[in-house]
Amino acid sequence: MIIHSIFFFIFSFIAIVSAVMVTASKNTVHSVFFLILDFVSISCLFIMIGAEFLGMMMLIVYVGAVAVLFLFVVMMLNVTQQKNEWFASSSSSSHIPMGLLISIIIFFEIIVVIAGWKYKTEVVNSFPLGINLDVTNTHSIGYVLYTDYIHVFQISGMILLTAMIGAIVLTFRQRTGIKRQSYLKQISRERNESIELKEVESKKGVKIDV
Repeated sequence: MIIHSIFFFIFSFIAIVSAVMVTASKNTVHSVFFLILDFVSISCLFIMIGAEFLGMMMLIVYVGAVAVLFLFVVMMLNVTQQKNEWFASSSSSSHIPMGLLISIIIFFEIIVVIAGWKYKTEVVNSFPLGINLDVTNTHSIGYVLYTDYIHVFQISGMILLTAMIGAIVLTFRQRTGIKRQSYLKQISRERNESIELKEVESKKGVKIDV
């Protein structure tokens, strides 16, 4: 379909431009906005070619978690300076027009993808590749991932586990002068270790060693 091809190239152009603006933009908040736009455009491209699972995972994982986390971190870096003047300051309010523009583009992309969903069968049949409509793309990805590339999948999991352990080891610091609670020592103590009788002389206090 010609319309499908036109929108595909439009979304591809938006994805490329937004990817360039992520690194070219001097404002960190604008960079995160363009990153979100890039993720949404790529998700729309996946959905338009029939890979709904990849598109929705891109939206949920990258847009819904990673990009929003980046945005929160960037906004919290200047939280002490912004206070309640975020909307009043002319320098800080420059985020609002850029955010509105990117939101309108994202809304336009989502409307196009949802409106063209009913033409999915015609689009898939127009592909030169043979696609079996009886098997969902989720089953196809799982079949390829856990059969042909199972060793690569396991190696990537081991690499991520090693990276997680390395990050914990690098950031762990043993702090001194802090009282810590030992659950094992509390559970294994006996009565004679926890109770001690003291003979107190008349009109004298008791010195307790802590």
